[in-house]
Amino acid sequence: MSDLLAARAQMAVSLAFHIIFACIGIAMPVLMVIAERRWQRTREPVYLDLAKRWARGTAILFAVGAVSGTVLAFELGLLWPRFMELAGPVIGMPFSLEGFAFFTEAIFLGIYLYGWEKVSPRAHLLAGVLIALSGAASGVFVVIANAWMNTPAGFTFANGTFLAIDPIAAMRTPAALPQTLHMTLAAYAATGLGVAGIHAFMLRKNPTSAFHRAALTIGLLVGAPAAILQPISGDIAARYVARRQPVKLAAMEALYETRAGAPITIGPGVRIPYGLSLLAFHDPHAVVQGLDAVPREEWPNVALVHLSFNVMVALGTFMAVVGLWAGWLALRKRDFAARRRFLWAVALAAPCGFLAVEAGWMVTELGRQPWVIFGVLKTADAVTPMPGLIVPFTAITVLYCALAVIVTKLLTRQIVRSPQT
Repeated sequence: MSDLLAARAQMAVSLAFHIIFACIGIAMPVLMVIAERRWQRTREPVYLDLAKRWARGTAILFAVGAVSGTVLAFELGLLWPRFMELAGPVIGMPFSLEGFAFFTEAIFLGIYLYGWEKVSPRAHLLAGVLIALSGAASGVFVVIANAWMNTPAGFTFANGTFLAIDPIAAMRTPAALPQTLHMTLAAYAATGLGVAGIHAFMLRKNPTSAFHRAALTIGLLVGAPAAILQPISGDIAARYVARRQPVKLAAMEALYETRAGAPITIGPGVRIPYGLSLLAFHDPHAVVQGLDAVPREEWPNVALVHLSFNVMVALGTFMAVVGLWAGWLALRKRDFAARRRFLWAVALAAPCGFLAVEAGWMVTELGRQPWVIFGVLKTADAVTPMPGLIVPFTAITVLYCALAVIVTKLLTRQIVRSPQT
């Protein structure tokens, strides 16, 4: 393994691990706030139990996410010094704002965990709301930094350096809105349906459990609307990519030749005529740029990008269908727990959101290659000259595998296992 590949692999493992905790950290506070609010209104003990369990889970994931996020911060500087030298003055503002959001979340998480008997119910609920808002803000600021890498703005580039830097203009990069919208909805959909799926599986064995029924309902309340809205945000993101990163779109759709009325490829030999032109430009006869428009050395890994995109779309579509099914049952005031096929569908959807998030980030990052800052700095030119990068890659991988086992056991004990009474 070359040092460049080892550095990329280490970042991939670190990001793949961290993004799960980031998603749950964005959405889980919303679930615990809803549970606490329902307890305040109904005084049913099951909602108080859920709120406290989800708060403990949020604390566990917050702690592990803080560690993995710190590792990522060090990796950016140690593995990609040229990137940080150039980009640091530009993306320093969103990273700084993310730090403020992170500390705000930490402060109010402490109040929420230890303030049940020490502050008023209204103040305690407000602390939960602020945790949810600061968690979402933290994710938004980090995604803005990545959006800038896809569509850099807010500077002039001359003599190998950035001049006339405008951090506000950089944060307003055209990729900011589509990426932050798509990622935030993905976090809510993945976490909400993930929680609902776990408790739907439990309800198959114990359909009368008030604990699992309440958790399923709240999980669907968060996850189903986000899953239904996600295809809309995906359309917005795809049309942005078509305009600003046509090579990435060509790789996503395995479009090798520029053509009008471009089809969508959804499998080996399966194409929908005019589909890509229609979705990308809302015009069935629009010209879509293919990979032939750029030199071969500037192509991303087409096979991986195309596969990842298809996986993301397939999983997202299934989640949207489950969300619509849940909405239909809710409108008809049907009992979720009495519908075994529905419970099976929700249970199957439990891992889909997180798999879709991983696939989506593979599309985002692999589709930008060979650039780390699109059109400005190539990945090969940004990597550290330090040799032996296979060693930290191996160590980080082993560490994250161990952390994953520990976190899974802690969450099972603190959240998933139903109460005895």
